[in-house]
Amino acid sequence: MKFGQNLLRARRRAALSQEELGVRSSLHRTEIGLLEHGRRIARVDTLVQLAGAMSIPPSELLDGIHWNAGDTSSGQFSISEPPPPPRRRGQS
Repeated sequence: MKFGQNLLRARRRAALSQEELGVRSSLHRTEIGLLEHGRRIARVDTLVQLAGAMSIPPSELLDGIHWNAGDTSSGQFSISEPPPPPRRRGQS
């Protein structure tokens, strides 16, 4: 949630709509909304695109986000393996 709050604050300070930020960062406006509402976690390249589109350092979007190795009690981060790719017919 903290990333989303930081993104929303930075976007408003830059006086950009979600649509405008999406165009500048080459992301869809719905992606911006999902990130702002904490429904999606930004990848590193997305973080850099967003920061660049608003002419701010990427660290500004990460302000207040902390993680200590082995600390999963906060519920802020979850680590999971991506699902395997779907099998195609004829593959074993």
